[in-house]
Amino acid sequence: MNTDLLSLFDCDEAKLRRILSNALSGSDDGELFVEHAQAESLTFDNGRLKGGSFNTDQGFGLRAVAGEAVGYAHAGELSAAALGRAADAVRAVTAGYSGSYAAAPQRTNKKYYGDENPIGQPSFEEKVKLLTEIDAYLRGRDPKVRQVTATASASWQVVDILRADGHRVQDIRPMTRVNISVVVGDGDRQESGSFGTGGRMGFGDFVASGNWKTGADEALRQALVNLEAIEAPAGTMDVVLGNGWPGVMLHEAVGHGLEGDFNRKKTSAFAGLLGEMVAAPGVTVVDDGTIDSRRGSITIDDEGTPSGYNVLIENGRLVGYMQDRQNARLMGMQPTGNGRRQGYAHVPMPRMTNTYMLGGDRTPEEIIASVKKGIYAVSFGGGQVDITSGKFVFGCTEAYMIEDGRIGPAIKGAMLIGNGPDAMKRVSMVGNDSKLDTGIGNCGKAGQWVPVGVGQPHLRMDQVTVGGTKA
Repeated sequence: MNTDLLSLFDCDEAKLRRILSNALSGSDDGELFVEHAQAESLTFDNGRLKGGSFNTDQGFGLRAVAGEAVGYAHAGELSAAALGRAADAVRAVTAGYSGSYAAAPQRTNKKYYGDENPIGQPSFEEKVKLLTEIDAYLRGRDPKVRQVTATASASWQVVDILRADGHRVQDIRPMTRVNISVVVGDGDRQESGSFGTGGRMGFGDFVASGNWKTGADEALRQALVNLEAIEAPAGTMDVVLGNGWPGVMLHEAVGHGLEGDFNRKKTSAFAGLLGEMVAAPGVTVVDDGTIDSRRGSITIDDEGTPSGYNVLIENGRLVGYMQDRQNARLMGMQPTGNGRRQGYAHVPMPRMTNTYMLGGDRTPEEIIASVKKGIYAVSFGGGQVDITSGKFVFGCTEAYMIEDGRIGPAIKGAMLIGNGPDAMKRVSMVGNDSKLDTGIGNCGKAGQWVPVGVGQPHLRMDQVTVGGTKA
């Protein structure tokens, strides 16, 4: 595959630059975004290969920015004619407008992942063999196993970004992910457990038997725990959150509210609060796209800005937002490397990368021992958040009672209910064991999906509303 995407057009780069310069004349910003993407997914379910897909897509998106307005056109045809038609479309946004074209992003020589295409490595046959072994292994581990679903997915994305000032940058982004889901049963009762892992890397480490067996064992352990779980109580109580994946609640309840567009439009619960205490002392939240090989990491964002380590909340105080170029300019701030898009058919917007809370000074054991009666939430499933009000609801997929400072029986059906800014002020203890999730996060916003990472240490939150199935 030729990774010089501009060479795939039916004209030379000089002509592309002329068309682009003419299209963006009078605009505040804008670029030509060219993409080539490949994706493969195999699903093994109920003892057989049940689904397989492979697709390739390529095209370009042309954007012109004029104040708060954006003109955008895209096509799957890489030709001067298609680019010319797109230029005619986006020029409509600059009619009667006279802007000053923004300076190009700084360049970077850093790279947070390799260029290798994980599709085809290992081969189709080897991936099917791996999924077959996972299925057989889990069914042989416990007679209660009733269903096993295992999925192996990979993608490879090449992006080329060209600006009207001649600035050009490229990024090559691999991605892999393996998911294992297990359903166990005892009589009429059935429960499930799951494990997933992935990142901007090949399948090599996971294919090693020790690694995939560890993941399969974890999915089975969670399912068997849930099979013995009792009904969750309802009420207001102290809650301990586990480390790693439970950071998805932080991502949803707080992270989205710290994206620049919501704050510029004053539709976020955090709007206008820069410099104010929005969380308990000791709470520090960052968005970091510079971690090697992580699912949410990006060398450059989809506007060409280098990714960064951005502190959002520092010791409880709101100190920053995540910004793309347009919202940063309109708010008088600097871009933070968070201008992301799903693909060439989508406009960039402020999006998270790897968003997590830094660790504190308490051990997990100390935190759990401090709770007289409450809930220990180890893992979450789905949730809902209202960005404007900050209200959220999250379901626990693995949780336990805490009684007299000790972990008690597993519970099912527990829901955490609250308000993002309020919840952050209820944090009374921060663990010293911050970690990221295993590489499974996807984030949706305005119809666009991008890969992300989440994380946090163990936390104690005081007097949280818990929805349950037992009064």
